[in-house]
Amino acid sequence: MEIRLPDTLAGAPLPRILPHLPLAPKLISKLSQSRGLLLQGPNLRLQLFPRERRDFESDWMELNVLYEDEFTLVINKPAGYEVHPSEKGQRRTLAHAVAAYYEMSGQDVRIRHIHRIDKDTTGPVLYAKNEFAHYQFDKAMREKKIERVYLALAEGVLEKKQGTINKPIGQDRHHSTKRRVSETGDPAVTHYEVVERFADHTLVRLQLETGRTHQIRVHMAAIGHPLAGDGLYGGKRTVMSRQALHGERLIWSHPWTGDKQQVQAPLPEDFNQALKRLRGGK
Repeated sequence: MEIRLPDTLAGAPLPRILPHLPLAPKLISKLSQSRGLLLQGPNLRLQLFPRERRDFESDWMELNVLYEDEFTLVINKPAGYEVHPSEKGQRRTLAHAVAAYYEMSGQDVRIRHIHRIDKDTTGPVLYAKNEFAHYQFDKAMREKKIERVYLALAEGVLEKKQGTINKPIGQDRHHSTKRRVSETGDPAVTHYEVVERFADHTLVRLQLETGRTHQIRVHMAAIGHPLAGDGLYGGKRTVMSRQALHGERLIWSHPWTGDKQQVQAPLPEDFNQALKRLRGGK
């Protein structure tokens, strides 16, 4: 890639230019050591796409690629797959499937997921295809500039058209994989709006301001409306056999150009069927 230097830096030695680059210090150091930085007149050439060793074994599965360019990959994760291994030796996670996709498409790229969603939640997962993109995406996550919008089917009928749940979340003392609302937990904020009401369920659209583990599931249960199918947090499995939670949209800025980008993931079949039954269809 090439950066055109501003007039104030044109002709300056490389050490003076480096502090002004939109790069992590660690990446600048690595590029300097590998001669990945080259001054050519008013332009600085950066080697941002070195060949890398894939860090997961390949497990082949059909993937729904929602978006891809030289910096970014977005996969529509199906239910039943963890984003990455949760224990040593675990296989058949989304990371292994992405490794297989990179292998199949001839890309020597490490697996770098930017965020996670639960095993039985569906929707977009964002990957960075080089260190520069990884740094930019991580920074955007910390600054809450990557937007994640979800659809969920909650039990009961929510009376308010929209609202905000601001309740801290911590680990459950009696269940290592469960979370709960706790005054000593981490701040957690979820915004919601009602999309459609049924006799005893509500379809809601939610946007995360923070990204705590199980945040939507914990927050909805805390206001008395657990997600359909979410047995861990009190939901019944009458209309769905897993938690009814789907990542509908992912919105981010391109790490190089800054242009706003977004993808929308279609509802999976089991979620569609649940809505059809609730609407009175067969």
